[in-house]
Amino acid sequence: MIYEPIIGLEIHVQLKTKTKMFCGCAAHDQGVPPNTNVCPICLGNPGVLPVPNETAIRYGVLMGLALNCTIAAHSKFDRKNYFYPDLPKAYQISQYDLPIAINGFVEIDVPHGERKHVKIGITRAHLEEDAAKSFHTSDGSTCVDFNRGGTPLVEIVTEPDFRSSKEAKIFLTELRLIARYLGVSDADMEKGNLRCDANVSLRRLDDNGDVVGERFNPKTEVKNLNSFRHVERAIEFEIARQTHLWESDTPPLILTTRGWNDTRGITEEQRSKEEAADYRYFPEPDIPPLALTAIADEMRRMLPELPAARRVRFASEYGLKPSDARQICDDPALADFVEHVFSELDSWLRALPETEGLDEDGLIRERGKLANLVSGWLLSKLMGIMLERGIDIRTSKISAENFAEFITLIAGRKINNTTGLTILNAMLDDGDDPSHIMEDKQLGRMDDASELAEIVSRVLEENPAEVLRYQAGEEQLLKLFIGLVMKSTEGTADAAMTKNLLLVKLKAE
Repeated sequence: MIYEPIIGLEIHVQLKTKTKMFCGCAAHDQGVPPNTNVCPICLGNPGVLPVPNETAIRYGVLMGLALNCTIAAHSKFDRKNYFYPDLPKAYQISQYDLPIAINGFVEIDVPHGERKHVKIGITRAHLEEDAAKSFHTSDGSTCVDFNRGGTPLVEIVTEPDFRSSKEAKIFLTELRLIARYLGVSDADMEKGNLRCDANVSLRRLDDNGDVVGERFNPKTEVKNLNSFRHVERAIEFEIARQTHLWESDTPPLILTTRGWNDTRGITEEQRSKEEAADYRYFPEPDIPPLALTAIADEMRRMLPELPAARRVRFASEYGLKPSDARQICDDPALADFVEHVFSELDSWLRALPETEGLDEDGLIRERGKLANLVSGWLLSKLMGIMLERGIDIRTSKISAENFAEFITLIAGRKINNTTGLTILNAMLDDGDDPSHIMEDKQLGRMDDASELAEIVSRVLEENPAEVLRYQAGEEQLLKLFIGLVMKSTEGTADAAMTKNLLLVKLKAE
């Protein structure tokens, strides 16, 4: 019998607002003492009145639009009743039957997956307040920090459209990227800005791939997933655990909640899962209904180009390889930097005499050549140097204009790879113009054939044994001679000219 995983996700995204969802307390302050950013409203004192955070509502609507959802004309807040130490009111202000957004989707590519392209349905996205944070000590006691309590959240509930842990992980990374492109959240799982629960069940398929028995079986909700790695491992474990139960003829019969224990690499039973009736939802009496049509229209006009569309455009417009476009667009700041670089390069390219009269197809081919230089120098060399220095494109001293000029020096063969690395490091040191660095350090390409010929002759004279070995058939020594010439010229010698001169002189001797 074939057992097919059925997986859905419930994701909480902390919205990057200055204040909390229903009060004026600061949100997201890092490093402040416990229970500092609190007030009677977020502590649930009697008689207080919550006031919705307008920015949080706008961010929630923007997120819904980015997920291709329908935005509700009218929405409301509800009380979700349950008792837990991190919830001082004994209820959470959330949304039940009228969420801000419904019926959306996100499309993802799954390299090397059984399904290469997957469309994940979004059931709903709704606003709510976060709970406080509990800390369990070694002596068995629990402490609660209410600084986080009341922070705005948008909860995103997917359809059970995932069939593997890999699909779930890719979706979460795409969702994180969307949130960052919108600027509504840092969506950092390790910092708790993005948290995920996974609902996992199995269903039986016959040899033809048809469902046997119930279309959906009781699911297990796995909580405490605070990294992409945890999500992947927990889902894989749960699939294996439930497969064993089915094969033992003891399949899950009720909805349950389990926690992920990363130390042991297992899920652990917590309780039977509550359903909507257990929470006794009812409309929040202290907050009037929300009219969202005007906000949705405004947010729709503010919706930026999203990651998937930007990746496609970078590949088609700039000639980048799809893999390079994806790597660049995975960081919004890096993508903005590259956008400015190509804008500068396009002006330079159109001003070249050799491109005068080229049609758009010809320009696209020339852009493709520049794209290979940009991606090669940016992703392989510049990113590597910045990683060694502990900086990124946000803190780098290299401007997009100067990096574009650097690429034109490479493309115009005014500098080679060796001198290029020297110039790139100098640009990172002080942000100087690459042409100035080239001139000040005399790193321009050596074009004087007679001067280069003298250096080649001197290198051969200083290495007579190697010359004899080359002439005896060890032709790989040519690379040694080229390297020695490059060292002698501090990398400024033209590599092609150097090779030709060496071949002529080695043949003549």
